[in-house]
Amino acid sequence: MAVSLPSAPSVDLVPVRRALLSVSDKTGVIDLARALAERGVDLVSTGGTAKAIRDAGLPVRDISEVTNFPEMMDGRVKTLHPMVHGGLLAVRDDPAHAAAMTEHGIGAIDLVVVNLYPFQQTVAKGAERPEIIENIDIGGPSMVRSAAKNHGYVSILTDPADYADFLADLAAH
Repeated sequence: MAVSLPSAPSVDLVPVRRALLSVSDKTGVIDLARALAERGVDLVSTGGTAKAIRDAGLPVRDISEVTNFPEMMDGRVKTLHPMVHGGLLAVRDDPAHAAAMTEHGIGAIDLVVVNLYPFQQTVAKGAERPEIIENIDIGGPSMVRSAAKNHGYVSILTDPADYADFLADLAAH
């Protein structure tokens, strides 16, 4: 059975004012963060990614500043929060969504840069069960799905090989 879905909002270009970067593979993330910062994009990031960006001398806010909640449980809980997913899922031109964002102080997130924990590589190298379990990513896939659901308003990058094309598109507009 074929199902016809209604069209998504016709949004050709998504202005990027705030980006959330949370990557296990840091390849190219500093160049991407630098290019975004040069365009005045507010960079928000998690643990190791925030440290790498900060160590490169770039401005970045820790995700805990956005959520007003510390990363906890050895980093297992950091982005699973309404301040993150509300900023990803809000339909920007829906008055009820806009009101909820205002009421709860939720800022829009326009770009998500995320790649998942290296689960397959961890299994393939013969890691012990506890290490394998720690490489089951929860927050990353959740952000990918939230951004995908709201693709008319949120851009997403999951592969460092796509950063250069994204930056070229950003520079062209």
